[in-house]
Amino acid sequence: MSLQSFLQQVIREGDLRVRLPVGETLRLGDGSGPPVAVAIASRRWMMRIAANPSMAVGEAYMDGGLVMETGGIHDLVDLIGRNARYRPLKRAGPLARWWLDRRLQANARGVARRNVAHHYDLSVDFYRRFLDPDLQYSCAYFADPRMSLEAAQAAKKQHLAAKLLLERGQRVLDIGCGWGGLALSLARAAEVEVDGITLSTEQLATARGRAEAASLAGRARFSLTDYRDVAGSYDRIVSVGMFEHVGRPNYQAYFDQVARLLKDDGVAVIHSIGRTGGPDTPQSWIAKYIFPGGYIPALSEVLPYVERAGLIVADIEILRLHYAETLRCWRERFAARRAEIAAIYDERFCRMWEFYLSISELAFRYRGHMVFQLQLTKRIDAAPITRDYMAASDPRVAEPVRQVA
Repeated sequence: MSLQSFLQQVIREGDLRVRLPVGETLRLGDGSGPPVAVAIASRRWMMRIAANPSMAVGEAYMDGGLVMETGGIHDLVDLIGRNARYRPLKRAGPLARWWLDRRLQANARGVARRNVAHHYDLSVDFYRRFLDPDLQYSCAYFADPRMSLEAAQAAKKQHLAAKLLLERGQRVLDIGCGWGGLALSLARAAEVEVDGITLSTEQLATARGRAEAASLAGRARFSLTDYRDVAGSYDRIVSVGMFEHVGRPNYQAYFDQVARLLKDDGVAVIHSIGRTGGPDTPQSWIAKYIFPGGYIPALSEVLPYVERAGLIVADIEILRLHYAETLRCWRERFAARRAEIAAIYDERFCRMWEFYLSISELAFRYRGHMVFQLQLTKRIDAAPITRDYMAASDPRVAEPVRQVA
């Protein structure tokens, strides 16, 4: 199928103009909404986009093969998203998923560390340009749609703390602790001891520095540790935004380890991006440039492993548009400080991240992505039998712990 035929088939709403290198301009859509115009720089890029748009559109934008003439890259991505219903999702078959499991998602320890370094060992000064002051790099909780990003990230921490049912003196494991914000907040407000683990050397250094600055190093300890190598027992386990990096072949090992580490009366909360439409393969551009080894699961893939590990699903909550709003905030903050970010890295890096933030937002608004929170126990009575307790979380958890310079 030619690029022109493909675009005419899938772009039916909006106002899109595509200037081709052969001198022709395609006018697509029904003329509604703000106009978006792009130029394809060469026949080579035109052929690459026609052959593999899911990979080549992002590469063309990064490398100057796709030039925005009216509007920005987010306007183009949003227009494509609004037309998503005219291009039904094609789910990968079992053979394709099997091949990807073996080739891309095995995530042995050394590979897992390299994959994490690819994304999370970027400078913390970069992340500070667009995240909230507590460096929460996961879906916020917009209890009120008018919330600021800071308030919504604070609400997320409160919501997780409520589900954990924390008690003073408990031992907590934070799998994939990031820059330490959640662990430090729990250690301070709930007076618990937290072991935070990460595979990112940059995150580790920042988390330890924050713990020292806040005089919490005795209660919040951080280490460069793979989840498979943790020993001991914990009253509570929390994992936010890390399960997406486990890889489907390791799901049983992951939940077996959670079950092994969790005390018999313990509670675990797993917060992860998921799909509403069933199993699929990773988006190719994201897998290559942003999250190598990552995989977004459907709940139908996850729950069998939970059951086989002997864990009880005490509660499931689905957060639908919360991550779309989180990404919108990040995207707008990134744009506001783009010149500073370009000074840290370069123009191509900025284009890569602009595209990443935009297509991620598209996935949550138009393509069936969501966030699930699983509350897991070993005993049927380890958590209250109603959800009312979740509204009574400790407001002190919401307060960010002071950063180090």
